[in-house]
Amino acid sequence: MTSAQRLAAPLVALMFAVLLLAPQAAAWAAEVTPSPKDAQVYFIWPRDGEVINGGKFWVRMGLRNMGVAPKGVNRPGTGHHHLIVDSELPPAGQPIPSDRNHLHFGAGETEARVELPPGKHTLQLLLGDQDHVPHDPPIHSKKITVTVR
Repeated sequence: MTSAQRLAAPLVALMFAVLLLAPQAAAWAAEVTPSPKDAQVYFIWPRDGEVINGGKFWVRMGLRNMGVAPKGVNRPGTGHHHLIVDSELPPAGQPIPSDRNHLHFGAGETEARVELPPGKHTLQLLLGDQDHVPHDPPIHSKKITVTVR
């Protein structure tokens, strides 16, 4: 076997892997859940600019023209809340991460007790479908700022 053939073998294997996985990736991307044009997610509390004493507080989440359903429930016109803390919205069409900056409320919660360290923080709500993927188009609130003392 020549050196060119030895170098080409891994490249050919990679090309076959891409060809095999491409239809699955395309099918997954095509399954983004549509959202109603008039759907809206918003903060009931806290309000933008709120000063919060102590680190623990309740976040109350509102939703218009859609329903709330737990993760795993595939029902048209529904989703569940995610709270984005001190971060940007995740890329469209991909599952919402689950970490300290992306809080999931997959049981269908519309309020939650949150604890943040002292300082200024940004909060934003994002609705996810049964698989934690944002709808198309994404349903998100405006980003608000709170200060924890």
